[in-house]
Amino acid sequence: MLALWVLWASLGLAGGNPSARDISKGVDWLTRYGYLPPPDPFSARQQTLEGLREAVKAMQRVAGLPETGELDDATVRMMNKPRCSLPDIIMRPEGRSRRNKRYALSGSVWDKKLLTWRLENSPNTMSQDVSRTLIGTALAVWSKETQLQFRETREQPDIRVEFVTGSHGDGYPFDGQGGTLGHAFFPGVGERAGETHMDADESWSYNTEEGTDLFAVAVHEFGHSLGLYHSSSENSIMKPYYQGTVGDPSRYRLPPDDVDGIQTLYGQPDSGHRPPVTPTRRALPPRGPSPGPRLPFPDRCSTNFDAIANIRGEAFFFKNRYFWRVQSSRQLVSLNPAHLNRFWLGLPPDLPKLDAVYERTNDSKIVFISGTSYWVFKDTLVEPGYPRPLADFGLNTDGVDAAFVWKHNGKTYFFRKNLFWRFDEKRGQMDSGYPKDSSLWQGVPPNIDDIISWENGDTYFFKGTQYWKFQGGNVEADPGYPRSTALNWMYCPLEGPAVPTDAPEGRDQRGCSCTCTDGRNSASEIGILGAAWLAFASHLLRFLF
Repeated sequence: MLALWVLWASLGLAGGNPSARDISKGVDWLTRYGYLPPPDPFSARQQTLEGLREAVKAMQRVAGLPETGELDDATVRMMNKPRCSLPDIIMRPEGRSRRNKRYALSGSVWDKKLLTWRLENSPNTMSQDVSRTLIGTALAVWSKETQLQFRETREQPDIRVEFVTGSHGDGYPFDGQGGTLGHAFFPGVGERAGETHMDADESWSYNTEEGTDLFAVAVHEFGHSLGLYHSSSENSIMKPYYQGTVGDPSRYRLPPDDVDGIQTLYGQPDSGHRPPVTPTRRALPPRGPSPGPRLPFPDRCSTNFDAIANIRGEAFFFKNRYFWRVQSSRQLVSLNPAHLNRFWLGLPPDLPKLDAVYERTNDSKIVFISGTSYWVFKDTLVEPGYPRPLADFGLNTDGVDAAFVWKHNGKTYFFRKNLFWRFDEKRGQMDSGYPKDSSLWQGVPPNIDDIISWENGDTYFFKGTQYWKFQGGNVEADPGYPRSTALNWMYCPLEGPAVPTDAPEGRDQRGCSCTCTDGRNSASEIGILGAAWLAFASHLLRFLF
């Protein structure tokens, strides 16, 4: 909440310091009416000051106010006026019923039936002709079930498809091989409406279990480009996780749930003659290329993590040069890790590991610590002048084992072996009377790997493959701990006979809400995860890290 206050106050909210209730009310208003999207597992991005400003500008534009991006008196008064209960930008999915439906208002559907597309480039694993054929075939899948038609063009298209790497200018940097596979922008809102981006670092193929099936991912992404959200239906192509190849592209048809969803938006096919889709340039070989083996990365189910951090309400688990993310909804973003240097730009490429990471309370910037050095990041970019020595904090040590911000006082705590320090970020000074013995935190062993304080005020200590929970402001671990980090945070299979437990900290009983990520796993893992629950619907615009 403190990080959100910093962002909110930076927008210039009239009337001085807003209360926690005022902050929550304002964000709820922007979210309710479609200007500020809720957390979307499809992109897993988080809100920044710029994202909030863009949301306010959009609201001001619709309301006929000057687009300042600031919460001035006129904007606040407009927010407090009685109004229609429908959103201005999108319509969220209705409550669950027998089938999870996906609806969108006029701002989230195309207002025409003939859409043009253009492929800007191709991945390095296949030719431009094969890539174009797969893209055209993936679009034709949606055309078969609706009144929509798609034509390739060399002019400005409605749907532009591009393979890009890392940070590519839209606020959603790709993370290298594994992890996030692609993202798409919903129709009708902003200049990027309908755009589809694929991670060029993936080993793209089709109709084979080797590599990542471009056709399957493209069909999924185009569902978003046409206005569909995620589905929890077992066979839906719009399920959040990548499920592997779908076989021969020429024989693929949409599952019933996806047919129902797209026909809700665009109607059933005409009974009479329909103009054909522009033919693709060549017939596809039976199978795609066999990419080389994936680069090895740590096993999330057996490792102990180097650093763990709460960054804007999400838990980040770091190991070597990789990381996993657990969203504020307690859902794992991807079963495979993302690469550290593909996401945060400015860390040394040869950095072997991180020791601690935390988000500062005074400016919401992110601090990375490794050895006796530290870096400060604004969102995903390093600030000038780093690295700097850890001695800046007044720490006369050869490094730290853990660092976290305690929600109950806003202070930063550093741990090293059997000692801990308390640092005041606002004053930029270490509090007097420290270091103290870490045994003051009762019930955990010394030499902790890392610590996070969750949004509800609970604190978690991690060591090895286990963790301890401190409820609220307690400094004594809860009964029943330690528990398994792999089982309760990393969605790993049970080992041995199942033992009933309380609802795990890292997930709920519904499974993952991750999307557009590489989630191929063994049958035992899929059995543990269960069916992915219906993801929150959101536009990808203005949803920055």
